[in-house]
Amino acid sequence: MDAPSPRCIDTTAPALLICEHCDTVHRRRPLAKGEVAECARCGAVLERCRGMRANALLALVLTALVVFVQATLWPIVTLGLNGQYVAATLWDVIHMMWLDHSQVVAVLAAATLFVFPLAKILTLGWLLAYARSGRRAPGFRPLMVALHHLGPWTMSEVFVLGALVSIVKAHLYFDVLPDPGIYAYGALMLLITVFAGVDLTRLWDETRDEDAGGAP
Repeated sequence: MDAPSPRCIDTTAPALLICEHCDTVHRRRPLAKGEVAECARCGAVLERCRGMRANALLALVLTALVVFVQATLWPIVTLGLNGQYVAATLWDVIHMMWLDHSQVVAVLAAATLFVFPLAKILTLGWLLAYARSGRRAPGFRPLMVALHHLGPWTMSEVFVLGALVSIVKAHLYFDVLPDPGIYAYGALMLLITVFAGVDLTRLWDETRDEDAGGAP
């Protein structure tokens, strides 16, 4: 017989789950790895069985931070014309958009490709550094709310797809060479996708507020 799948069991977690969309109350049960609990009324995701613990997630966050620095500092693409080549980093592209009177687009690009992803990585790292020992980091509640709102604004995957399309089209006019920065952004896109599939709301159950006497 096959061995049973590992279960996500947390004896300190509340016995009930409340759907944040329709307020339906459900009885919590252990989930097998990869299983998802959905609301019986509206179908919203209530929780997921997270295979990785805080230590593994923190290692991924640190990896994402290293890749993010590389993606930001390394050239993204090199354009060549008549034997002259120019390499451009992310900030070179944003600066050119600003000088080209596209200030709104430049600000949005800087926010979605640098500010928001960096804020998400640093916030996750801060929370997970404390979660390793079952504690809640200072500012836990507002930071968890901020993570919820930051999710849709980290658009590295949109940038990578747009850059690849632009590279293909630019081949009609220039010699185009993809640089390490675009590959670093591709790796960052994969890491952000992994984080998007992790149910971070479990940190509410897996950590305790020491100032509240250990109460959840």
